[in-house]
Amino acid sequence: MVKQLDETRDYLIQRGFENPEIGIVLGTGLGQLVEDIEDAIVAHYNHIPHFPVSTVEFHKGKLIYGTLYGKKVVVMQGRFHHYEGYDFFEITYPIRAMESLGVKKFFISNAAGAINPDFNKGELMILDDHINLQAGSPLAFKEVSLFGERFVDMYQPYDPDLLEAAFKVAKEHHIKLNKGVYAAVIGPQLETRAEYRYLKIIGADAVGMSTVPEVIVANQLKVPVLAISVLTDECDPDNLQPVSVEEIIATANKAEPQMIKLFKELIKII
Repeated sequence: MVKQLDETRDYLIQRGFENPEIGIVLGTGLGQLVEDIEDAIVAHYNHIPHFPVSTVEFHKGKLIYGTLYGKKVVVMQGRFHHYEGYDFFEITYPIRAMESLGVKKFFISNAAGAINPDFNKGELMILDDHINLQAGSPLAFKEVSLFGERFVDMYQPYDPDLLEAAFKVAKEHHIKLNKGVYAAVIGPQLETRAEYRYLKIIGADAVGMSTVPEVIVANQLKVPVLAISVLTDECDPDNLQPVSVEEIIATANKAEPQMIKLFKELIKII
């Protein structure tokens, strides 16, 4: 595994991916940020040695390097999920690859359903904590100690300084930014009414199918991480309405400018 990561890193360096400061993972319907990248270098996942290939039709499958708001960044346009059949090492392989290039901070985005009745569709939620319901861990493999500590302390998985900076930016630019707990489930099916009730009881404010494995690995690598959910549907079990993936993507696209504004101003000041 170490050799694989070395080969991945060497390939990307040869392509011009030099000393990125920030790694960004873009979630469902959240791909417009890449349009602002200057002097972009694109590496398609299927050309990168040992990289997984996204099987979700609305995920682009590109790793993009360049300058974004004055900082060198590497951006994942399309991520990997357990429901695609990937194991947790594969899902988080890009996080390890980006860290090996020199990334010092991670920004992660996702589309999620709002469990908290005070949160509305189209708003943003910054992750303050999470609940892992994906029945596995990206640290549960034999060679994990080659990459860092096995028993990673997750008492504060999301960097407090980045959270504070995000709230400051949101206030200055009049962006509604909720704070809450994200529950990660396997999917790909959406939840039943009973499951939404359960998630609310255990303390979840939003639910999605990603992010937590990447955050766990970022913590193992001791890289500060910030994660933002775009709330794409309201999951009230007593008033639940049918929702399609197309509607979720449309809501994410509509709310994306706020997330881009938040990321843009954050990147400028960190």
